[in-house]
Amino acid sequence: QVHLVESGGGLVQAGDSLRLSCAASGLTFRSYTMAWFRQAPGKEREFVARINGDGTYCYYGDSVKGRFFIHRDNAKNLVYLQMDSLSLDDTAVYYCAARAAIRRAGEYDYWGQGTQVTVSA
Repeated sequence: QVHLVESGGGLVQAGDSLRLSCAASGLTFRSYTMAWFRQAPGKEREFVARINGDGTYCYYGDSVKGRFFIHRDNAKNLVYLQMDSLSLDDTAVYYCAARAAIRRAGEYDYWGQGTQVTVSA
C-alpha cells in the first residue's frame, strides 16, 4: 500500500522560509514523478512544482518560480519543497503527489493528506 506523508508545515511570517518534506513508501520511488500542489480556502487546487524520477528535471508554477525549489532524495524516498520569501498568498494546505513516470501527463496516482502552511503579516 502506497503512503505519502507530508511534514514541515506551520505558521511563519511573511518573508520567512520553510521546507516541506514528503516521505513515500510502498512504491518504487525513483519510478515516480513527484509533485507538490496546494489549496487555499475557497480556491481550486493549484500546481506548485514537480520533479522527475531521477531529479534532473523540475517544473514550477508561475506563482512560485524563483522562490520555491523542489528536490528529492531517492535513497531515502523523500521529496522536499524549499519555500523562500513566503507571502500571505502562499497560505494553503500543501499536498504531495506521485505519478508513474512512464506517464508524462495526466492525473496523479497517489496523494498525501496534506500539511498546513500559514503565512502571517
